[in-house]
Amino acid sequence: MTSTDFLDHLRALRLFAACSDRELEQIARLSDEITVATGVDIIEQGAIARDAFVIIAGTAEVLIDGAVVTTLGAGHHFGELALLDGGPRTATVRAVTTMNLLVIQRPAFMGLLDEQPGLARRIMTSMASIIRDLESPPHP
Repeated sequence: MTSTDFLDHLRALRLFAACSDRELEQIARLSDEITVATGVDIIEQGAIARDAFVIIAGTAEVLIDGAVVTTLGAGHHFGELALLDGGPRTATVRAVTTMNLLVIQRPAFMGLLDEQPGLARRIMTSMASIIRDLESPPHP
């Protein structure tokens, strides 16, 4: 898969919702595709966050304090807040099947934001929208 093939996968991340195709192409060039075996913990709760992931193929389970809270499949993503803050992971994500993942590493992403202030502003706009949704009361 080439970096341009990654665009649809990157568009799925709400964090990148306001990005242009050109900006998504820049992010895609920073991305790598990896394969993860069944049973591997891709990220671990409490670990320092450095990467974000988009699932290209396969299934993963999300665990908080050892309990499965949801299952993720192709098109889902996880760990994107790591791109912004590098803080501790809030959950463990474990491969239920062999998986193909798109990985974006924080240092390269932060470098791109330093070079492209317009992109940084669009990411902040998307992040504000995510936070607003989280703070909004649920609708009946």
